[in-house]
Amino acid sequence: MRVCVCTVVHHPEDARILHRQIRALLDAGHEITYIAPFRACNVTPWPDVAPVDVPRATGRNRLTALRAARKALARHAQYADLVLLHDPELLLAVPRGIKAKVVWDVHEDTAAALSAKGWVPRPLLPLARPFVRLLESRAERRHRLLLAEEGYRPRFRGEHPVVPNTTYVADVPPDPPGDRRVVYVGHLSAARGALDMIEVARIVSRNGIEVELIGAADADIRPMLRDAQREGILRWYGFVPNDRALRIAEGAMAGLALLHDEPNYRHSMPTKIIEYMAHGIPVITTPNPPAADIVDPAGSGVIVPFADPAAAAQAILRLHDDAALRTDLAKRGYETARARFHWPVQAERFVTQLESWAGLHSEAHVQS
Repeated sequence: MRVCVCTVVHHPEDARILHRQIRALLDAGHEITYIAPFRACNVTPWPDVAPVDVPRATGRNRLTALRAARKALARHAQYADLVLLHDPELLLAVPRGIKAKVVWDVHEDTAAALSAKGWVPRPLLPLARPFVRLLESRAERRHRLLLAEEGYRPRFRGEHPVVPNTTYVADVPPDPPGDRRVVYVGHLSAARGALDMIEVARIVSRNGIEVELIGAADADIRPMLRDAQREGILRWYGFVPNDRALRIAEGAMAGLALLHDEPNYRHSMPTKIIEYMAHGIPVITTPNPPAADIVDPAGSGVIVPFADPAAAAQAILRLHDDAALRTDLAKRGYETARARFHWPVQAERFVTQLESWAGLHSEAHVQS
């Protein structure tokens, strides 16, 4: 199977796109053309894929990237059995008359997420949301949809397969967590709790605890992160590929997931929580339902109120002082991650589903 994978928004080393989906397709013996902003992100493509460089869509500067993506798709999709799109914007860039099957991998509740995107003018939000819903309805009529969350089903009329955004979980349990470091892995924005984490770092640094933030940041957040780093209250790595980021995180006494109470987060599974659990890191999270539904039954962490840095800092200090507690939370988290969220289980379903859409298997077999 020849698959053309395209993104202009995500980093080319995005965990779901590259480390999970593309890796699963390569492991299954399929050929990949990867259209992504390699140069814009200073990324060297994997040697196993055929790379096509395009500009990156950032903020309100999106038109150039979409035009380049449309041109690249028109050229490379003609050789593909299937085109896998990872940005809703790319639904507007699909060339007419394309023969390959087009699949949209639905990562988020696009309309709900608009309120968390600072580049969208606030007065346009009431108009943008209906337009997004219209675009989704059009995509459902014309293309195949692959959902990353069960919670996305109500947005669509038809039934679409769900491949959750899980992670790799090692066969051997990790070492017990330490007592000096707290980590965050993921994109940094106000809605994802970046300002709260700066304040948390300010509090716990008085006790000699290091806070490490690993991920790219929105433009309005970067100056505050740099200032905090200059003060010596935290360490900000910037973007690090997912596999390396998680290696850095190993051994931390807590992993932060301080998402705000935003519509998009109320039914989106926070993958970073599963990643922390898979690496034996106790979780400190806000009470968004998908996060609480994982952490509370698993007994893998502490749930703190929204936008409450003092409560998050207190949870960190509690873990710092109680080695037995953090070891128990880490053990429970790992066991749950291994039992429920090991990516290779989902990878097989993902590859089989795409093969079915490309005509390599019967769809009835895939959906059973």
